[in-house]
Amino acid sequence: MAEEIKSLEGLEAVAGEVTASPETVETPREPVRDALGRSYATGKRKDAVARVWIKPGSGKVVVNGKPINDYFARPVLQMILKQPFTVSGTEDQFDVMATVKGGGLSGQAGAVKHGVSKALQLYDPSLRGALKAAGFLTRDSRVVERKKYGKAKARKSFQFSKR
Repeated sequence: MAEEIKSLEGLEAVAGEVTASPETVETPREPVRDALGRSYATGKRKDAVARVWIKPGSGKVVVNGKPINDYFARPVLQMILKQPFTVSGTEDQFDVMATVKGGGLSGQAGAVKHGVSKALQLYDPSLRGALKAAGFLTRDSRVVERKKYGKAKARKSFQFSKR
């Protein structure tokens, strides 16, 4: 850009150089898989953290060494966990192995869902659009507010006494 642009042709030549630079060309995402053909991701919600591995299979889901029906007994939690597969259209195509710690069952189900979504997107980058549109790749950052001194709970005050 040391030379001065004096005509429209000079401007077009410089513009052509700028658009053809390799920094602006978007490269397609590559699948991220380990030696065993699995994709790994970490999912989080509230205080729960889930480590999730997915690999091609028959749709078997194991959480902390137990089948999904044993670990998440409530059908709502099982449905939450299966949402990423329904949205991406990959039901019964992947086996899931997850370890989850912290929080309660609802938070843990959300954490596994987040981890599964991230792992699916890493395994097959073409699924990213559907998962992102459904909001499954965004971490739900709401956590319990801490208790403050001089308060009964996080915001609740002690009962006022006039006398």
